[in-house]
Amino acid sequence: MSIYHNIERLLQYGLSKKMIAVWDVDYTRNRLFHLFQLEGKNPEETPKEPVPDTPAGILEPMLDYAAEQGLMEDNTTTERDLFDPKIMDCLVPRPSEVTRDFYHAFEKQGPKAATDRFYQLSKDAHYIRTDRIAKNKHWYSETEYGDLEITINLSKPEKDPKAIAAAKNKKADSYPDCLLCKENVGYAGRLDHPARDNHRVIPVDLEGEHWFLQYSPYVYYNEHAIVLSREHRPMKISKEGFDRLLDFVDQLPHYFVGSNADLPIVGGSILSHDHFQGGHHEFPMAKAPVEESFNIPGYKDVEAGIVRWPMSVLRLRSTDRTRLAELSDRILATWRSYSDASADLYAETSGEPHNTITPIARYRNGAFEMDLVFRNNRTSSEHPMGIFHPHEEVHHIKKENIGLIEVMGLAVLPGRLIHEMEALAGYIKKGELRGEALKDEKTAKHVPWAEGIRWEQDEVWPQLQDEIGRRFSVVLEHAGVFKRSEEGQQAFRRFLQTI
Repeated sequence: MSIYHNIERLLQYGLSKKMIAVWDVDYTRNRLFHLFQLEGKNPEETPKEPVPDTPAGILEPMLDYAAEQGLMEDNTTTERDLFDPKIMDCLVPRPSEVTRDFYHAFEKQGPKAATDRFYQLSKDAHYIRTDRIAKNKHWYSETEYGDLEITINLSKPEKDPKAIAAAKNKKADSYPDCLLCKENVGYAGRLDHPARDNHRVIPVDLEGEHWFLQYSPYVYYNEHAIVLSREHRPMKISKEGFDRLLDFVDQLPHYFVGSNADLPIVGGSILSHDHFQGGHHEFPMAKAPVEESFNIPGYKDVEAGIVRWPMSVLRLRSTDRTRLAELSDRILATWRSYSDASADLYAETSGEPHNTITPIARYRNGAFEMDLVFRNNRTSSEHPMGIFHPHEEVHHIKKENIGLIEVMGLAVLPGRLIHEMEALAGYIKKGELRGEALKDEKTAKHVPWAEGIRWEQDEVWPQLQDEIGRRFSVVLEHAGVFKRSEEGQQAFRRFLQTI
C-alpha cells in the first residue's frame, strides 16, 4: 500500500472524525506531502475500506515509509513516537479553534458536552493512545474497604538507550521547563521530551487565575484530566488551592479534581509545576462511607466525618464552597504544625516540614465535598523510603510513591507484575511455591506472601487478582498516618479535637 494511498486513508479518517472539513482536504493533503517530502499527485480514487476508529493502523505503514526514506534518524519506538504526532497535527484544529468549539459546546449544551467533545478529539488526534491503553490490565478486588481498583500499566513503551542517554545529558534550562507547561502545545519534542504537535489545552479561569485543562496521554481512568497553572511554579497546598479546586468542580460538576501533596515522597507527582488531576470517574474512596461524624467549632454549617478508608481521611461537605475552603485551610494549618510522639508523628525535624494534605474535591447530591487525606513524609533507618509509605514487606507488589490516584483507591502497578503473576500462577498450580518459584528471580520475592494464602487450584488467576487488591489495601494502610487500630483511631480523634 503506497504512502499516497495511506495519506488518502488518513484524510478520510479526519473527515469522519470531523477534525477537518471537505474544504480542508486539499490543504491537509499538501501539508502531508510536505511532511513526507513528496512532490505530490492527484488522488486516483477515494479509499473504499471502512474508516477505523483509531488512526493507529494507518499511521504504522506511514511511519515505516518515513523510516525507509530516512525521515527519522532511527526506526525506534522513541523516534516513531516523535514523528506520528507531526502526521496527526496536519489534521488537528488550531488551539484557538479547539478552545472556541469547547466553549461553544459549554454555553449551548453544558459542561459535560464540552468535555465529551474535547476528550473525543484528544483520542481521535492520537494524543491519547487508545491502542496502547487497551493493553493495560484492569479489575476490581473485594476488600474490607470496598472494591479497590487495580490496573497494571502495559501501555507506556520502554525508552530506548539513546533516549535514556539524552535524558542524562539534558541541560537544566531546556525548553519547555517541564512536561506540564503550556508551552508543550505543538512542541516538536526531542529524544528526552515527548512530541506534543497534536496536543491541545483549554484555558480555564480559576479564582481569577489562568489555568489550562488537558488530558493525560496515558489515561489511567475515564477522562483522566490534568489541570495546570499557566505559571511554572512549585506545587503548594494552600487556601488559594482549595478555592481553585472547588471553583473547578463548580464549573465542571460532573468531574472530580484533586491535588497531589506538595512534599517529596508523599507527593507522587511533578512537584515543580502547580497542577491538579481530575476526570469523570468515581473512585473507590468516593464510594467509601463516613464512619464517624462530628461538628467542628465555628463550622456547624459544614458536615465533617472520618471516612472508612485504609488511609486517614476527613470528609467535609457543604453547599457553601467558600466556607468549605476556609475550614480546609484551618485544618491544613493545624496539621502542618501537629506532632504526636505516641503515633510517631512529627511536624518537622531540623527545620524540615513533614506534614501536608492530599485534597480531593467533588460536587455530589447538591453539595460540595472535600476529602482531606493526611500525609507525613518522614523517614527512618527502619523505613528509609518513608515511615508512612509502603513498607518493605509489600514492595513485591508496590514500592513507588502513593500519589493522588492510589490514595483514591486505584493501584497503578508496574508492567513487570503481569509477567511475574502469570509465572507465579503456573507454579502454584504445579505445587512448586517452595521449589521452582523460589528459584525463579521473577517470582522468588512473591513466595513469602503467596505461602500465606490458601489457593483454589482451579481458580488461581482470579484469586491472584483478588489477593493483589487485598495487598494493595495493606499498602494504603502503611501510608495512613493514623493507623486503623483502636490506638491509631484514638490518635486521629486527638488531632481532630485540636482543630
